[in-house]
Amino acid sequence: MHRRRLGRTDIEISPVVFGGNVFGWTADEQTSFALLDRFVGAGFNAIDTADVYSAWAEGNTGGESETIIGNWLKRGGVAREDVVIITKVGSEMGPGRKGLGEGWIMRAVEDSLKRLQTDYLDVYLAHWPDPDTDYDETIGAFTRLREQGKVRAIGASNLDAQQLEEALTVAEHTGRARYDVLQPLYNLYDRSGFEGALAELCVEHDIGVITYFSLAAGFLTGKYRSFDDAAATARARHVEKYFDDRGRRILAALETVASQTGEHPAAIALAWLMTRRGVTAPIASASRPEQMDTLLRAPDIDLTQEALQMLQEAGE
Repeated sequence: MHRRRLGRTDIEISPVVFGGNVFGWTADEQTSFALLDRFVGAGFNAIDTADVYSAWAEGNTGGESETIIGNWLKRGGVAREDVVIITKVGSEMGPGRKGLGEGWIMRAVEDSLKRLQTDYLDVYLAHWPDPDTDYDETIGAFTRLREQGKVRAIGASNLDAQQLEEALTVAEHTGRARYDVLQPLYNLYDRSGFEGALAELCVEHDIGVITYFSLAAGFLTGKYRSFDDAAATARARHVEKYFDDRGRRILAALETVASQTGEHPAAIALAWLMTRRGVTAPIASASRPEQMDTLLRAPDIDLTQEALQMLQEAGE
């Protein structure tokens, strides 16, 4: 399988990243193991998670996703160096346990390493901007972790162009490690936050980009024909906003391209992302084997210029 280099790092990842937000939520440990086995068995290698996943599920407190991945690694079916583990810090894990201050980062990374049952992280991301902490402090903590060998590459999620540029400037002026990876919200519907200044900044500075909500919380799979279809699902609150005229145009375009190619709309939506300027790979989740198989086919889809234009115009 053709791997993509993650920005200017020495890390190479598969063209689709498996989103581990489902582990301990819509996929129990046994199901998660089967999905991970299927993913790496097909030649894919990158897995995204966060310390807080999946605290939103009833009975969870956070750390469930990392714990499942760690148990899967411990089982020994795959060598640690053959997978790329991406996790995040910054979301609230309890009173006084959140943010991007140096003290919390240094504690949180040890918790993540313990749950993942590994001695290093391939990519460590600041999950959200922290208005109470200067970039200098955060980047200083990340730099220490790199020097200690606990983290190979650092980055951030949910930054706009101005915030990313400020973080890069701080790193340059202090001689510390810079953000080499960005994880933005980006899909056929949610485009304005990444396209334009942020995408160009990533291209200019050779920053690896892995997109989250790549399937718009399942909306772009086409399985929800109306909000009523999604109302009783675990993702209902995330998909409600997509049921407008533009959302319906995007679904119609996806269905047209899917019928022309014989592929699933979800695979088409991911294939479109892989063509976008600045994008290294989309993150996508799966809770069932058939969903995983759809994700795995996406890199083999060669969209025509006509199909790309149709999808592009539908989402404008």
